[in-house]
Amino acid sequence: MASDGLLGIGELAERAGTTVKTVRFYSDRGLLPEAARSAGGHRRYAPEALERLRTIRALRALEVPVAEVGRALDRRGALEEAVDGRLRELGPQLAALRWREAALRLVRDCADEERADRVRLVGGIPFPPGTDAPARFWRRWLPPRLPARVVAAVVDRAVPHLPAEPTPEQVLAFARLNALVSRPCPGRAPGHQPAAHGPDHRPAVLYEGLAEAYELAAVRMRAGRAPHGGEALDCFVDAYARSCGGRDTPGFRHRLGAWLAADPRIDRYWELAAELAPSASGVPEPTPGAAHDWLCAALDDRSADRAGRRTG
Repeated sequence: MASDGLLGIGELAERAGTTVKTVRFYSDRGLLPEAARSAGGHRRYAPEALERLRTIRALRALEVPVAEVGRALDRRGALEEAVDGRLRELGPQLAALRWREAALRLVRDCADEERADRVRLVGGIPFPPGTDAPARFWRRWLPPRLPARVVAAVVDRAVPHLPAEPTPEQVLAFARLNALVSRPCPGRAPGHQPAAHGPDHRPAVLYEGLAEAYELAAVRMRAGRAPHGGEALDCFVDAYARSCGGRDTPGFRHRLGAWLAADPRIDRYWELAAELAPSASGVPEPTPGAAHDWLCAALDDRSADRAGRRTG
């Protein structure tokens, strides 16, 4: 250090453990102000420039962009903003790495005869994966007269939330789900839609009622309850009855059971969706599809009970 207390560029670089070229780079961009110039025109820095240089290098090591480093150093709160911004950028990158690692394990650990098929499956998904394809599938599947808010609610419940740290099995489930929903969809073609999507029904009434019924059923499913009558089943039947202008009567329940049994099904979708959303206990969280099946079973049991009483 010179008698005036200032540091030359070489001394500053040496103390900071970096190169003169690096110090000059940050100086030229205004991140490391000079205190003075020597008689020979050499850069001179105040002692506090050493700590500032170390902070700059630490931020750059964290990959904070050069354009944000100056703001982080000179404006209150800007350092936290820069770090938060970097964390937001890293989120998708880390998710992509975790999904890619699980996909590689999936391919590595499978039987030889399965490997080519699994490579094709995982090659069809982006990393990190998105849920645009399942969302489009549901928008095609749902009847056209649904209000946007109902569509959004149905899609939110039906599209699985993808795990941040998937297992190889979950990568395989998502790849299969993505392949399933990416195929040409029958859409609204006759014979490929539930009867309740027909022109004589009010699908908005149906889907709002089903949302409540599914949640009531899910509570019982999480508790390990077998399908049974009660509030969840009553809500389920009422949704269908109101959607077609009817009432919940024994006759309607009997007709509804036959009606639902004849509806087209997308069981494979719900099986794969369940694999993507296990609960903390390892038991899959009930999907709307699983809740629907539970309620249909409850409806069948109630119908069988009444038939037995009539013939007993």
